[in-house]
Order: sequence, then structure tokens, then C-alpha cells
Amino acid sequence: MGLGFFHFQALFLLSAILLNFTPLRITSVSATTFSNFTDRLALLDFKSKIIHDPQNIFGSWNDSLHFCRWQGVRCGCRHERVTVLKLDSSGLVGSISPALGNLSFLWGLDLSNNTLQGKIPDGLGRLFRLQILVLSNNSFVGEIPGNLSHCSKLDYLGLASNNLVGKIPAELVSLSKLEKLVIHKNNLSGAIPPFIGNLTSLNSISAAANNFQGRIPDTLGQLKNLESLGLGTNFLSGTIPLPLYNLSTLSILSLSENQLQGYLPSDIGLSLPNLQYIQIRANQFSGSIPLSISNSSNLQVLEAGDNSFSGKLSVNFGGLKHLAVVSLSFNKMESGEPGELSFLDSLINCTSLYAIDLVGNHFEGMLPNSLGNLSTGLTFLGLGQNQLFGGIHSGIGNLINLNTLGLEFNQLSGPIPLEIGKLRMLQRFSLSYNRLSGHIPSSIGNLTLLLEFDLQRNQLQGTIPSSIGNCQKLLLLHLSRNNLSGNPPKELFAISSLSISLDLSQNYFNGSLPSEIGSLKSLAKLNVSYNEFSGEIPSTLASCTSLEYLYMQHNFFQGSIPSSFSTFRGIQKLDLSHNNLSGQIPKFLDTFALLTLNLSFNDFEGEVPTKGAFGNATAILVDGNKKLCGGISELNCCVICSALPVEKEKKRAIFGIVIEGTTAKSFLRNAS
Repeated sequence: MGLGFFHFQALFLLSAILLNFTPLRITSVSATTFSNFTDRLALLDFKSKIIHDPQNIFGSWNDSLHFCRWQGVRCGCRHERVTVLKLDSSGLVGSISPALGNLSFLWGLDLSNNTLQGKIPDGLGRLFRLQILVLSNNSFVGEIPGNLSHCSKLDYLGLASNNLVGKIPAELVSLSKLEKLVIHKNNLSGAIPPFIGNLTSLNSISAAANNFQGRIPDTLGQLKNLESLGLGTNFLSGTIPLPLYNLSTLSILSLSENQLQGYLPSDIGLSLPNLQYIQIRANQFSGSIPLSISNSSNLQVLEAGDNSFSGKLSVNFGGLKHLAVVSLSFNKMESGEPGELSFLDSLINCTSLYAIDLVGNHFEGMLPNSLGNLSTGLTFLGLGQNQLFGGIHSGIGNLINLNTLGLEFNQLSGPIPLEIGKLRMLQRFSLSYNRLSGHIPSSIGNLTLLLEFDLQRNQLQGTIPSSIGNCQKLLLLHLSRNNLSGNPPKELFAISSLSISLDLSQNYFNGSLPSEIGSLKSLAKLNVSYNEFSGEIPSTLASCTSLEYLYMQHNFFQGSIPSSFSTFRGIQKLDLSHNNLSGQIPKFLDTFALLTLNLSFNDFEGEVPTKGAFGNATAILVDGNKKLCGGISELNCCVICSALPVEKEKKRAIFGIVIEGTTAKSFLRNAS
């Protein structure tokens, strides 16, 4: 989030300057206008290095127009020299011509959002009037040219989202007017140089997603105009320098995904009064979240998950009217007094809130009824992996814009409220690993945008409502380890979107699997094990050609393995054990690249194959089938298939034919 914000802010400034520049209006063309060939030749050389122009930008770059009228070119009124070249987001493929360094009056160059390659030419260092240089979102390689330091008027340097390497050149220390340094998403390395602190005009540093390491230099505390500091997704270590906390202008502090440690100062909410973004996720910070954050009235994002923060969360969020995101997941924070979750109640006043992520902490207490009074703009509510208990209040249905609701791994009890059906925007819904009881509400069928639905490990009972068939976008459905019963509705198996997993295991489902199961052509994992299913395995199951994992063990299936299973190509694990299957083990199974195959405790007969997966004793289980014979010796489960009984039967049959033939001949002879 931090990176996108920085980029947007920077480009907004650029657009305001460049897009509002009044084009030169030429009413007549004089010989003097065409006498200046330097700029024209530089532009034509630039054009020659572009190998693909899908938007026909250069269609106007010809002799029929003065070069000041060429698309993307702006000139000054007095000297008719190129002052701005703006060809961003044009789909251009190629490289930058060094001849652009001859545009000596150029003050704005924006070639961002193209597919320009190669190195950034040193010639750009000759543009001593250059104020804005934006080459972001291309494919440039090599190092940042040190001679950009000659562009002493530069106030915006945008090189983000390229493949640049090396260190930040020491020569850039001379860019005393630089206000925005935007170099995120490259492969830059080394330390953040202390000289950055001497660029006292800087108000924004965006250097996230590189390979910077070492400590954040104390000298950054000298940047009294600094508003945005983005150093996330690097390898920075140590603590946040104390001088940074004195930068009262700072509104964005984004340091996520590093190896930083230490405590947040207790007065951070007072010393940084303009803070809007605190992004320090995925570091090694410890201690408590300072109470003074209650005073950060401009705060919009508090993102401090994946650290080691502990203690009571005492922040009163009620005064933070602009708060949009609270993400404190995977820490060690507690409620304080048992059952005390007042901080959740204080969030009710945050009317701009759209995400609460408190997953993976030690919060303990009853899920407050006030959750239903949170902002109706809330889209993400994650309270999983805590120690919450009690029931889910019907007021949860008021959060009509939720697309993710995660309450998994708690101790919640009681029924799933019917009002869940009001959350029509819900896409991910997990109540797994709780103590919920009662029936799955039929109102689930209203959640037509649902992608993932996880109710495993509860105490739910009754049948699966047929309305589940309305959830035609489902990718994953987990209902395992409940007390569900009856025959799953055919509508369930007609949800062709199911592709990740369908898990109905460890319930009391019975009856036969419907032929509609063949509609799950994209499904990768099917688990119906440990139920009371009976009848034959439907041959249509073979239509699930994407299956990689098929678990059907511990049921009452009978009959043979369907011959249609021969069409399986990606199956890796197949478990049909503990059923009443019979017949021979199909030969086609030895052509599968199986990691495991469990056919044990059925009633199979005949010879166990020895080829393919059957040659790996650690991958195959066939014990408990008394009529099987053969197989590789390492299986140690089957008798040797003897040819002797078969030969005796053949001889006995032949002998009978001979006797019958002799008797017939004698009868005919006597009759004559």
C-alpha cells in the first residue's frame, strides 16, 4: 500500500505540472524556427531507437509539422526549444537515445510506463535545466548514472520499477533541490547512504522493494521537510533512529518487511502529529503499541502485524476519525483484564474503517455484540486465532460490505446466525475450529460471490442446504469434522467452479454419490472419507480430470474400481481403503505417477501389479485383501500366485472333454 501511495503522490505532482503546460501556438512558420536543428535531430534520433510504437505516437513526427507540434513535445514560446518530452504510458518498446542529452532546454522528461530497455544514458547528465525526470515502470538495467548529479535543478527523480542495480551514487549529494526520490522496486543494494540527510529539500523518499541493508542512517533526521519515508521490503536492521521521531512533518512511515527491532517510543502519537500511515509490518519490533497513538488524529493506516508486540492493547481508537486500516495480526497482544475487549468497542466511532486484522494474537473474551455497529464500509474483519468465546451476534449481518470474515480458531459456540445471508459481498468466510452447533443456515445460498467457505472442526449437524448450489463461484468448501448427515444435495456437486478443494470428510453422510459429481471438472482435491457412503463409485467421477488428491477411505463403497478412472492423468494420491470394493486391481493404475495408493482392507482379488507405483513398497498399501496374490516381495502382504491350481483345472477340463468324446464315439458306434 505504501509503494502505491508514494507513486501516486509523485505522479500526481508531475501530471499537474506537465499536463497543464500550455502548448505552443504557432500561427506562422518562419525560417528562424527551422534553423534550430539540434532539438529536431535529437528527437528523431530518439524515435529511431524505438522499435515498437503501438499507439502510433510518432505518426505526427514528420516534416509536415514543426517539431514543437509533435505529439508529446512541448516547447518554450521564446526560443522554440524543447522544454518537455512527455510520452508516458505509450506502449513504447526500445531504448533511450543518448541524443536526448542535446535537448539543452529540457526541464521535464517523462517516459514512464513503457517497455524501454538498456541502460539509462549518461547523456542525460548534460540536461542542466532538468527538473523532472521520470523513467519509472520500464525495464532499464545497470546502475543509476552518477552524472545525474550535474542536473543541479532536479527536484523529482523517478526511477522506480526497473531492474537497476548497484548503490545509490555518492555524486547525488549535490542535488540540493531534490524533493522526491522515487527508486522503489529495483535491485539496488548497499546501505542507505548517510548523505541523503544532506538533501534537505527532500519531502519524499520511496526506496522500498530493493536489496538495501544495514541501519537506517541517523542523518535522515535532518530532513525537516520529510513527509514520506518508504523503505519497506529491504534487509534493513537495527532500530529506527530516534531523530526520525522528531520530524513533525512526517505523514507516512513505511518500513514493513525488514529486520528492524526495538520499541516504538511512548510519545510517537505526540511527536509525529501528522502521521497518516504507520507501516512496520513483518519486522522484529517488540514492546507494546503506545497509548499515545490515541492522539494521532490524522492516522489512516496502522499496520504493525507480524512482529512481537505484546501486552494490553490500550489504544482508544474512538478519536481517530480517519482510520481506515488496523492490522496488528500475528503478535502477542492481549486483552488485559480477562474478557475485556474495549478497544473493539472504540472502533465503532471510526466511520472510515474498511479493514480490521487482529488474527493470531492472545485476545480473550466474548465476541462483543457491538461488532454489528462497526462501519458499514468494513470489507475485511479478521479475528481468527485468538481466544474469543460466546456466540456470533445477529448484528454481524449489518456489515453488508464485508468480503472477508475470519473467526477461525477460537472458542465460539452456538448457531451460525441466519443474518449471515445479508453479507452478499462476502467472498472468504471461515468459522473453522470453533464449537459452533446447529444447522448450516439456508441463507448461505444468498452469498453468491463466495469463493472460500470453511466450517471444518465444529459441531454442526443436519444436512447441507440445497441452497449451497447458488454459490456458483466457490473454489473451496470445507465441512469436515462435524456431525453433518444425510445425503449431500446434488446441487453441491453441480458447482463447477470448485477447483481448490471439496472436503466432506469425518461426518455422517450416507447414500450414494450422485452422478453429478462429474461436473467438478476443475477440482484438485476431493475428500469424502470417514462417512457412511455406499453403493458403487460413480463412473462419472472420472470426468474430474483435474483431480490430484482423491480420498474415499472408510466408507461402504462396493463394486469394482471404475474402468473410467483410466482417464485420470494428474492423480497423485488415491485412497480407497476400508471399503467393500472387489474385483481385480485395474492394470491401468500402474501407469499413474502416484505418490501414494491405499487399497487396503477391501475385497480385491487376483494378482497385484508390479510395475509403476506398485514397484514402490513405501507408496502402496494393499494389505487386508485376503484374495490378493503376488506383488513385489517388499509388500509382505500377499501370497505367491501359484500356477499349479490353474494347470490342474485345465487338465481336469481337458480330461473331461476326452472322456465325453470317447463316450459319444462308443454310443454312435453301438447305434450303428
